[in-house]
Amino acid sequence: MVFSSQVFLFFFLPVTLCLYYAIPWRGKHLVLTLLSYFFYSWANPLFVVLLFTSTLVDYVCALRIANSGPIWLAHLIRRDDLVAQWSHPIRAITPETPRNRTQRWACVISICTNLSLLGFFKYFNFALDNLSALSEILNLPWLDIDLALRITLPLGISFYTFQSMSYTIDIYRGRAAALRNFVDFSCYVSMFPQLVAGPIIRFTEVADQIKHRSHTLSKASRGIALFSVGLAKKVLIANPCGRIADIVFDAGSITTIDAWYGTIAYAFQIYFDFSAYSDMAIGLGLMLGFVFPKNFDSPYHAVSITDFWRRWHISLSSWLRDYLYVPLGGNRLGTLRTYRNLFIVMILGGLWHGAAWNFLVWGALHGALLVIERLNKQKPFYASAPKPLSILLTFLSVLITWVFFRATDMSHALNILSSMFGVTNPEITATLVSGILYQPYYLLTFTLAGIITWGAPQAWEWTQNITHSKGIIVILLLLISIALLSTQAYNPFIYFIF
Repeated sequence: MVFSSQVFLFFFLPVTLCLYYAIPWRGKHLVLTLLSYFFYSWANPLFVVLLFTSTLVDYVCALRIANSGPIWLAHLIRRDDLVAQWSHPIRAITPETPRNRTQRWACVISICTNLSLLGFFKYFNFALDNLSALSEILNLPWLDIDLALRITLPLGISFYTFQSMSYTIDIYRGRAAALRNFVDFSCYVSMFPQLVAGPIIRFTEVADQIKHRSHTLSKASRGIALFSVGLAKKVLIANPCGRIADIVFDAGSITTIDAWYGTIAYAFQIYFDFSAYSDMAIGLGLMLGFVFPKNFDSPYHAVSITDFWRRWHISLSSWLRDYLYVPLGGNRLGTLRTYRNLFIVMILGGLWHGAAWNFLVWGALHGALLVIERLNKQKPFYASAPKPLSILLTFLSVLITWVFFRATDMSHALNILSSMFGVTNPEITATLVSGILYQPYYLLTFTLAGIITWGAPQAWEWTQNITHSKGIIVILLLLISIALLSTQAYNPFIYFIF
């Protein structure tokens, strides 16, 4: 189920809000959890088993790290001493307190379980394909494992495993207190606004809100505005730009201008698609009383690749920094190890996005660019250029890396790049592609995407204060989006496949 669908807009969302607000506080998390599980099971009910498994393992591990447990278990084994001990509120363990063997093993089990789930379901097919390719190269047919059945990638597994795993790690680090109520923790992990495509919400960001949060008219109005703006970005801009990109990337032969046109259109599509989802997720959270952090900060305004990663998918980049880059040593172990850590983090970040060599190359390119900027004191070689030129050069750098992100494989990516830089001569059939691409509707949408990207305020800031005029704009955007949505057959969410 996607946010930009009639089922969600006219059935799931109204029912959810009515039930949520009709239920007393004590039952809100249970209702929200059940509805979120229903939302997640819409694509495949079996996916729920994985979500529940990850949730249960991290819940138990966190309690063991906190040297505590659920009250029902104490009663079940008839241990009065545990009933007395576990009836008290759980306090965060101090960072300075030495961790015992049980705590260390609990943290290891949580991390290994989540990474095993993610690794198996996301990379099993990739491993088989590469093993088959290797067997062909080495002429070792016994290495080729030909399976009739392949593993289906569960929606959102990359997001909720990271989110659930970070909870256990934060409990272990002493940054938060564990939740004793399983329903509360299940609600945190499975909350439908951010379940399948983020943002990755850390427990420390919502721990107090799970215990108590306000439901105000100002929150709800801003939530509706953010959701409406996000829906408009998705339906009015991302989808048409996606059609341009698909035409170019699916074509057998394209001209240089068409290659740049399609690649820029994809840059607009992925930004407006994912930032739209984040806007809608944050808006839905506000309708439920939750305040989620900002996930995009005008990334195409960045003046360097370092600046880009401070602005793009902030919840992921900060997660990789705090749970991967810092544990690897960060910048504390010398210059060479800092460069190594940056490179490793970006390669793993690329593989997190997709199980394919082109995603690995995409991450490696960003890692190399970050290392180059580190060598130049975290500045690009064009740092002395005027700001507009720095923004343009950074955008062009990101644009070239997007080719590997969008292409189906390495060969496809190299073909697109060859067309972009005029290395290959287009076939005569390329003129047919041009005839499809330059329709007024596509050109208007493409131009509008550029104007909004570099000239319009961000939805996060624009919705801080909802005036009457903004309210009218929000209503118009919502109505236009819904009207156009009913006529669009093309309506993908890019990050659903990650």
